[in-house]
Amino acid sequence: MSQGMHVLALETSTEACSVALASAGRVFFRHQVAARQHAELALPWVEALCDEAGIQRRDLTHIAVGAGPGAFTGVRLGVALAQGLAFAHDLPVAAIGTLQIVAATAEAEEGQRICVAMDARMQEIYWAEFEWRDGLPVAIGDARVCAPEEIQLEGRGWMGLGTGFSAYAGRFTALAPEAVTVVDPQALPDARTLLKLAQPVFDRDGGLDAAKIEPVYLRNNVAQTIAERAAAKGLDG
Repeated sequence: MSQGMHVLALETSTEACSVALASAGRVFFRHQVAARQHAELALPWVEALCDEAGIQRRDLTHIAVGAGPGAFTGVRLGVALAQGLAFAHDLPVAAIGTLQIVAATAEAEEGQRICVAMDARMQEIYWAEFEWRDGLPVAIGDARVCAPEEIQLEGRGWMGLGTGFSAYAGRFTALAPEAVTVVDPQALPDARTLLKLAQPVFDRDGGLDAAKIEPVYLRNNVAQTIAERAAAKGLDG
């Protein structure tokens, strides 16, 4: 980040509430696994990070947000907060897919292939595949929501990240044993990583108008019934 940039990153799509601020060559952050507390934590954290950086909210220059997929309420909250701040201060926004943010938390070498499986509840996962290029994960194909049994991978030596690998560990039955050789089933999106992914977006085109940012849900029916929410027993997908 250049010295004149004050970039705020918001990621609330999963059970991790994560906020980071890049300012004057430093990164300030808050990160906590706090299911259903995101609405209470996120905005006060924004204020706290601005205080630590010695700036006001009006001094922010850019906003980055994790756009999903993830918990319906969490994705909606993050996008709404990003849009609210951007509209209030006329700021450009970078919306980054949550699965790419998870992939970017990896410590990977050039050419490493990474698969991300996040628990989508209702016995499904959010799934995406990436390849590490020039220090960042680049998507291979489209993200999707599906059952773990549907997942197949070509080749071997993939790195697997995400809570889907712990929630449904025994259900990736179509995967060969050598396909995924390293797994971090606790990996969650991190706003500091979001900052790294957003920087090329701002460098390339300056970011988007906040009105053009849309949440990514993947599921066609994001409005679950009360019975489905009760059955999920956790964050809604």
